[in-house]
Parts: sequence; structure tokens; C-alpha cells
Amino acid sequence: MTTTGFTERDVEQFFDGTTQNYLSFWDSEGVLHTGYFADGNSSDYQAAAEHTSQLLGDETDLDATSRVLDVGCGCGNFVFALARRFTCRCEGLDLSQERINFAQRRRAEDRGPHASLVSFTHGSATQLPYEAASFSHVVSQDALCLVPDKAQSHLEMFRVLEPGGRLVLSDFLQPKLEISPRARKHVYDRVRWNSGFSLVGYQQALERVGFRIRLARELSPHLKRTYQVLGKVAAARAQQTSNPAARDWMLAFAASCTEIEVAIHDGEFGWGIIVADKPNAA
Repeated sequence: MTTTGFTERDVEQFFDGTTQNYLSFWDSEGVLHTGYFADGNSSDYQAAAEHTSQLLGDETDLDATSRVLDVGCGCGNFVFALARRFTCRCEGLDLSQERINFAQRRRAEDRGPHASLVSFTHGSATQLPYEAASFSHVVSQDALCLVPDKAQSHLEMFRVLEPGGRLVLSDFLQPKLEISPRARKHVYDRVRWNSGFSLVGYQQALERVGFRIRLARELSPHLKRTYQVLGKVAAARAQQTSNPAARDWMLAFAASCTEIEVAIHDGEFGWGIIVADKPNAA
């Protein structure tokens, strides 16, 4: 799917331009993905975000011999989590140089034994800077939806996976073909997202480049709960900060969270997990 509207350059500039505000005002660890609320947890976003990483990690079937690429790695949280948990080599790639810089600083400051297993590269999902069959696994958290040329990114992930390799991802969904102006403003345009797939459409797109689907789960209730929690946290923090810029940022985000909840309720915004394999060579 090639779309018109926001370009890769638009996405890159947006995330480069918002990184420092995000890290300063909101989350110094750079956690940016949707939380999976379970086991009685209805309000702890950090725990839910960690649960998402655990859930995806459970589907990867990794071991110490695995070679993992995280496409759209952001600030590197998932890369570090996989390296710690499975003692495997992990490479993170992101379109935002600012987020790659942050991840590289974290790696340099990390004294843990897993730090030597991770590395980070600035680059595009549509032109992955790796040889064919370089990785046993490709993973991604809530990032591939932002790629304007989604078909090309799918081809590239398929190319860099070895035969028998596995793709494990969570991503935002567009359940409805038609999107209201309100959802366009607060969900799509807010992060420079052109359009997406329904869960079925996503599977079909991956199958078109050769993937075989193992698992697909629609998890939009967790997406809604994520923004309910984050909206309340942002509003509370806005009242506690003396920094006017931070207060304005948090209040604007809290207002968008309310609108995002409406979009999820109306079926204009969703979230899901997909696991797919690259077939073994004949």
C-alpha cells in the first residue's frame, strides 16, 4: 500500500522534533507503545507496557542463537528487554535519529552484560540496510503503521529474514475505511500517520509478500485502556508542574486522549498483534 499525504521525511521530522520534549516532560525512559492490561492491573501503564513486551517476547521463540531486528525501535526499550531476557543479539532500527541517539547513549551507559548484545542503526523500514537472510526474527511495536509505503516495508522485512524466520509485531489498526475529521486530527495527523489496515487487511498484506500467518489478535480494549490511563496521568501531572511548556503539552495530550478514546469506541482506531513466519526454502 502506497499512500499520499505524510512522507517518511514528515514522520522523521515529527519524531526528531518531539523526542526531547517527550523525554523531558513525560517519560525519561522513552516508553512509547501500547499497554496490555491484565492480571488485575487497570491503572499501571508502565506495568502494562512491560506486559506487552513480555507478550510479544513469548511469541518470538528466541534463544541465545537468535538474531533479532526491531523495526521502528524508538528509544530501544524492546531491544534491551529481549537481550536481557533471551541473551540474544538484537539490532534496533529507527527513522528518527534523535531516538537512535538516545538508545545509543543508553547502551554506552549500560554496565549490564547484555549491553554488548545490542546495537542501533538510523534507517528506513523501506530500505533496510542489511543483507538478505540476516536475521532469524523481526519484531516491531506500534511503528509499522507510520510507514507510508507499507508494501515495501513488508517486502524488506521478508527479505532480511532467513527462511523459517519469524515476524512478531504489534501495530495500530484502521478498522474502518472511512475516518472522521475528528479521528483524522487527533489520531492520524497527530503522529503523521496516513492510513492503516484492518486486522484482516493486515494479514492479507503480509501474505501477499509471502508470509504465513500463525496468529492474529485484535486487542483494541487494551488500546482504549492505555489512553484512559495516560489521559488521567497527563491531566494530573499538568496540575503539578510549574513549567508552562510542560503544562501545555500535558493538557493538550490529555485532551487528545479523550478524543482518541472516542475514535476507538467508534471503530476508527484499533490495535492488534500478528505473528507470521517466512516459509523454509523449498
